[in-house]
Amino acid sequence: MPLLFFLSILLGILLSACQVLLKIGLDQMGAFSWRWAYWSQIASNWWLIASGICFIHSSILWTYLLKNYPFSMVYPMISLCYVFGMIAAIFIFNETVPIYRWIGLALILAGCFLITK
Repeated sequence: MPLLFFLSILLGILLSACQVLLKIGLDQMGAFSWRWAYWSQIASNWWLIASGICFIHSSILWTYLLKNYPFSMVYPMISLCYVFGMIAAIFIFNETVPIYRWIGLALILAGCFLITK
């Protein structure tokens, strides 16, 4: 099952990248509007396009994992997204993370490791 753990890490990175790119892209946008100019701005925002590309690749990988591994093993591995999301929050968005969240992440990693055994 080391392949499952590796592919789950890759899936977590792709899904987290999708959300990080989405946030960066949306932060560059003005206030929400139903006007055409707002929606055309979304369609030409490279951060949002990159987010969509990551989403497509993560969907393909997710399909592969669902097809080749038991659901009870694959689905909990999505929790690795929380790990990569918190790392992104620290290094990209300069957020401060309290110790109890680090403990939570350690438990998530331990759980994912045990699931693949």
